[in-house]
Amino acid sequence: MMKSVVYLLIFYQVLILVYFLLLNSGYTFITLFAFGFIRRSADAAADLEGLQRDLALSNLRPISIVIPAFNEELNIASTVFAATKIQYPEFEVIVVNDGSNDGTLQALKDRFDLKEIRRPASIKLKSVPVRAVYVSGNHPNVWVLDKENGGKADALNAGLSYSRFPLFCTIDADSILETDALLRMGQQFLLNKELIAAGGAVRVLNGCEVRNSSVVKIKAPRSILANIQIAEYLRAFMAGRVAFGEIDSLLIISGAFGIFRKDLVLAINGFRRTVGEDMDLILRLHRHCVDEGIRYKVYYIPEPVCWTQVPGDLLSLVRQRNRWQRGLFDSIWHNRIMLFNPKYGKPGVIGMPYFLIAELCGPIIEFIGYFGFVLFLIFHLVSPVFATLFFVVSILWGMWLNASAVLLDNFVIHRYQKLADSYKIALLGSLEYLGYRQLVAVERLVATFQVWHSHWGSMNRKPIQGDTSGE
Repeated sequence: MMKSVVYLLIFYQVLILVYFLLLNSGYTFITLFAFGFIRRSADAAADLEGLQRDLALSNLRPISIVIPAFNEELNIASTVFAATKIQYPEFEVIVVNDGSNDGTLQALKDRFDLKEIRRPASIKLKSVPVRAVYVSGNHPNVWVLDKENGGKADALNAGLSYSRFPLFCTIDADSILETDALLRMGQQFLLNKELIAAGGAVRVLNGCEVRNSSVVKIKAPRSILANIQIAEYLRAFMAGRVAFGEIDSLLIISGAFGIFRKDLVLAINGFRRTVGEDMDLILRLHRHCVDEGIRYKVYYIPEPVCWTQVPGDLLSLVRQRNRWQRGLFDSIWHNRIMLFNPKYGKPGVIGMPYFLIAELCGPIIEFIGYFGFVLFLIFHLVSPVFATLFFVVSILWGMWLNASAVLLDNFVIHRYQKLADSYKIALLGSLEYLGYRQLVAVERLVATFQVWHSHWGSMNRKPIQGDTSGE
């Protein structure tokens, strides 16, 4: 009996070590691969002549920018004004006020001189009623829909119903697009006729200085929490999406910034009501194109940048990660026919299994690993060799990954103007593995058993630092 317990403990320890070894090996490969690609892509993107030529010829397809907003009075004017400043031949901005109970609509009225008009929807996607339609008196390509509350997916469907153009772009209501972002994305849709959806880089706005709805100084934030999230975004979001895009297995384009072919989104009846509408949409697009025999491409383009706020406090953070986990579970479950199914190619046999094992089940495995390690320490059941290996593989390696992702990004992209800021983010970002990751793992574990909850969860907003565009 005693021998069986010993063998069981050894097996458990080996299993946990193998999991963290495979996880961090994967992160290492993805990071190196992605930043090699970004280096080549950044060199090609440095020449703006081609972009300007496309702009001058006006041969890019028009784009509808849809901005869903719920209780966003602090920053909505800045986000919309930034959208009006983009360099693009033809576009419209559609803000969807999703039943806000704060001053979101009034902030838009004050800044954009809104006038109520009669404008019927050009398409009929399912959404809750729109109460009024407004057009801006000082920016005639800015429209505002005031509707009853129905959630983000519902708001996006309402915006799509009123949109006029063949491409549509979604951005969050606390985000700022760089002026050339759509030009870079639109060029890709011009060059690649099979492209149906593309995501751009989403970078952390916290700490940056904004003037007239433009990011004028890119700095590291003061908050340790925000710095950790910058490193996390660079490693898991930017690097991961580049790699999966290159092997045709990209399953998610962030709701904070993405462009889509409208005809195909309409073919699948728009966004499904779920807290993970961004991932769910891409999975359904994969399914539709395969089922209908449509040649297609879903891609991540690292040069176009959208700046967005990340949670600045722990409560907002855990609410966000709880929602992401519930959305992940619901998206995989709703599209489970793709899982391990060779009919759906690489998304089915590479992308879906990765998200199932590493992302959906990962928090459970990590929690068991951390909890078991602490428990074994308390009862003196852990061997010194296992303790050392566990610390090196799960903690030190992860800290090195975060630091290297930040430094590689700065050496390639050179976004942060001061080298000290990059070192600060690398140092503070490496602290993710000393408490932050464990907290997030616990919250995601809880969320896995709350998948039936449909609540969105709120985030404490702060005004964009230094911006006066909404005044």
